[in-house]
Amino acid sequence: MLSKRAVLCAISAIGGASLLGRSAAAAPARNFEIQLSDAEWKRRLTPSQYAVLRQASTERPFTSPLNEEHRKGKFACAGCDRDLFASETKFDSGTGWPSFWAPLDGAVGQGRDSSFGMERQETHCARCGGHLGHVFEDGPKPTGLRYCMNGVALTFKPATAA
Repeated sequence: MLSKRAVLCAISAIGGASLLGRSAAAAPARNFEIQLSDAEWKRRLTPSQYAVLRQASTERPFTSPLNEEHRKGKFACAGCDRDLFASETKFDSGTGWPSFWAPLDGAVGQGRDSSFGMERQETHCARCGGHLGHVFEDGPKPTGLRYCMNGVALTFKPATAA
C-alpha cells in the first residue's frame, strides 16, 4: 500500500516534470513589503525561479543542489533574500525537495492550494509573496510538519565563522 507522502510525491513529480505553472498568482492577493511589476520580477529572476516564485510551478524532484547542502547557515528567498529557514531544521525527507520541520519566525505565510485535484497548504515568502512550496503534516518531531520547498526558490547563506 502506498503512503500518502509517496502518492503526493508522485503527483508532484508528474505535475512538476516540466515546471508547469498554475494560472493564478503564487500568493494570495495582498500587499507585501516587496512588490515589483511582472516585468521587474522577470528581470530579477532566472526563468526557473520566475516560474516557481511568481507562477507557483514546481521544480523536478532531486534536481536542486540544496538537497545536498548540509552546512550551517540560513536558507533565504531567492526573490527578496529574506531568511526563511535555519539549517538546523533541514532534514532528508526522501521526496527530492529540500525539506524543513519549521520556518524562522514570521518568515513564511500560507494559503490554500487546490491545484492537481487535492487540497494542500501552499507556503510563500512573507516579504515578497513568492511561492516556495507546500507544508504537510508528515514531518519529524518536534513539529510533525514537512515544509517541502522548491530549491530554485531558495538560496543558501553559510554561517560565518565567529
